[in-house]
Amino acid sequence: MSAAPTVTRSPVEPVLDDPEVIRFGLIALATDLTSERDAWRILPPDRAALHVARIPYENPTTPENLARTAPALTAAADLLVPGIALAAICYSCTSASVEIGDAAVAGAIEAARPGVPVVTPPDAAIAAFAALGVRRIALVTPYLPETTEPMAAYFARRGLDIVSAQCLGMSDDRDMARVSRTTILDAVAAADVPEAEGVFLSCTALPAVGCIDEVEQRIGKPVVSSNQASFWRMAQLAGLTPRPDAPGRLFRVAPPRDRAA
Repeated sequence: MSAAPTVTRSPVEPVLDDPEVIRFGLIALATDLTSERDAWRILPPDRAALHVARIPYENPTTPENLARTAPALTAAADLLVPGIALAAICYSCTSASVEIGDAAVAGAIEAARPGVPVVTPPDAAIAAFAALGVRRIALVTPYLPETTEPMAAYFARRGLDIVSAQCLGMSDDRDMARVSRTTILDAVAAADVPEAEGVFLSCTALPAVGCIDEVEQRIGKPVVSSNQASFWRMAQLAGLTPRPDAPGRLFRVAPPRDRAA
C-alpha cells in the first residue's frame, strides 16, 4: 500500500460569484410529490432558486392530521438555507393552511425567518381571483368532503361566492398527485355552472398546473390552482417575471414584473 500523499493548499485564492438569483423557500409535506415540479413550470430557472424543507406528515388527509403539521413549521423554516436572504417562503399545503389559519402559519414561519413574506396557497388564490376580477367560483378538490367543507367556508369568509363545490373523495395526497389529466378536466367540467366566473382547483398535490390552459380553453373561464397561485404570488412579491409560458389567464391578465424592468 502506497503512502497517502501530502495535501497542500492551492495557490489559487477562491473568488466568490454573486449571481443575481432570487431565492425562495418552500415548506412541503413529507408526502408531497408535486410542488417542486410545478415550481419550474412557472419560475424562470435562470433567475430563481427554490429551497425546500419537508415536514413530517401521515395520511389520511383529514382536518385533524392537517392541523398537526403546525408545530413543525418553525423548525422547517429555520432549516431553509440559514443566513441566506429569501424573497418569500410558501407553506405548500392548501388544506393545512385553511385548517391552521393563514395568520398562524405566517407567525410560525416568521418566528424563524422574521421579515420574510409568507405565502399560503389559499391566500394566494384570493389575490389571484382579485387580480382576475372574479368573485363567483366553482371549487374542485381531490379531498374528502370533511376536508373540502372548511375550504369552501374559508373562501366564503374571504368574500368569494362559492356557487358550486365538488370533491373527488380521496384521502391520500400521494394518490392525489397521480390523478389523471382526464380526471381533472372532467371534474372541472362537472363542477362548472353558468353562474361561476372562474374555477379553483385546490391542493398542492394535485397535478393541475400542467392542464390549466386546456381547462380554461374547454370551459372559457379563468382557472386558478393552488400551486399556480402560490408561485404567481411569490414571483409578485419578488418582482420577478415568470416564465413566458406560465400557464393560465392569471399570467396574462396580471403577470408579475421584474423590479428592474
